[in-house]
Amino acid sequence: MQENYKAKAYDILKNLNIEEGDLIEIKKGDLRIRGILLPSYSKDERIFVIKLDNGYNIGISIDNISEIKLITKNSSKAQESERKKVSRNGAKSEIKIISTGGTIVSKVEYETGAVRPALTTEEIVQFLPEINEIAKVDAEVLFSILSENMKPEYWVKIAESVKKAFDEGNTGVVIAHGTDTMAYTASALAFSLRSLQGPVVLVGSQRSSDRPSSDSAINLLSAVTTAKYAPFGEVVVNMHADSSDTYALVHRGVKVRKMHSSRRDAFQSVNDKPLAKVLWKERKLVMLDKSYMSKKGETTLDAKFDNRAFLLYYYPGLDRDFLEHILTNTKIRGLIIAGTGLGHTSSDYVELFRKATKDGIFIGMTTQCLFGRVNMNVYTTGRQLLDAGVTPLEDMLPEVALVKLMWVLAHEQDLEKIRSLMISNLVGEINPRHTLDLFPRWSYE
Repeated sequence: MQENYKAKAYDILKNLNIEEGDLIEIKKGDLRIRGILLPSYSKDERIFVIKLDNGYNIGISIDNISEIKLITKNSSKAQESERKKVSRNGAKSEIKIISTGGTIVSKVEYETGAVRPALTTEEIVQFLPEINEIAKVDAEVLFSILSENMKPEYWVKIAESVKKAFDEGNTGVVIAHGTDTMAYTASALAFSLRSLQGPVVLVGSQRSSDRPSSDSAINLLSAVTTAKYAPFGEVVVNMHADSSDTYALVHRGVKVRKMHSSRRDAFQSVNDKPLAKVLWKERKLVMLDKSYMSKKGETTLDAKFDNRAFLLYYYPGLDRDFLEHILTNTKIRGLIIAGTGLGHTSSDYVELFRKATKDGIFIGMTTQCLFGRVNMNVYTTGRQLLDAGVTPLEDMLPEVALVKLMWVLAHEQDLEKIRSLMISNLVGEINPRHTLDLFPRWSYE
């Protein structure tokens, strides 16, 4: 009997002995639509949800349907699993899923065509019943925002929710997040949460759940697997690892970057190895790097940020007056430079930087090359910048250095103490040793 259809739609399906998972054909005017009947979680009781042969799902109103007929019955256990109701029986959750937005745990409202986040634990498990095979989960929607609208004050709220989840007895936390600024949030949480009791796993999807090429289900399943079985207490990003659906990779939150705008395997570790591989079909986590932070007894929350920091991407011809305005006519307390090569800008700015550092403004240097580390002792300009008080930040990614600076500025006022913290390896943001295998190579053979 149908569990997710009501009223007239339910009566039609019952009379025709049609169940979810059956192949059906619907005639509406001159249009014939053939596909598999899926569960409907729509508030509109007149909507049938059909999966077409091309993999896309559509919603069809029962109004003006001239014919609906059963083509093939499907009694597979998989469909039965998808239809079964969620029963938590008051069980305490092991994994908390915190949604901040994005499409990773979203569902299509077929009456409007809109995509909205799954709002309850039950909806999430209906979206991906296999989660129940891994762990008992609980869920909450903290925000429902686009990734680009994330702010430092939201990082604080996420960190507080993670701390609360661990205090409630969960052994791991999954954070559903839009992919565009996921690395910023991962860094913010890494600096805000210390002595973690378990893994904090950020996960997103590059393609929405109604697309046949969606990575939502595999990414979420992999993230829950990581949260359940990982031996580390770190903030990580869990995403697709290749262009197919083979496995996912777990990246350290302060050493990862979105490297492609649309590919499902967009995220890569930079200047570091991924921590683990997730074989999602086997529900298995394979550690790739043993230099992880172990789980601790109690999570420490220290989430505060001062956003009077600026990330400057240096380019030839950068107007000196523009830079001087930033350093002298704003409330800025710190500047992160994504410099060229080993950590350079034009020598035209040396005296401007010298004045700024004397005035107590921190200036840190990263490289826009991303791979490799800065070394400002090699060339004359680099040495001049060092003499002007610019601080080299090793192999930190520019955005990681920015988030770290926001966190440091909220904790220290003295410039020397700020410098000391910025060059200290707090949560794995600096890798002191690079090996040849850390640099990706393209082959055209």
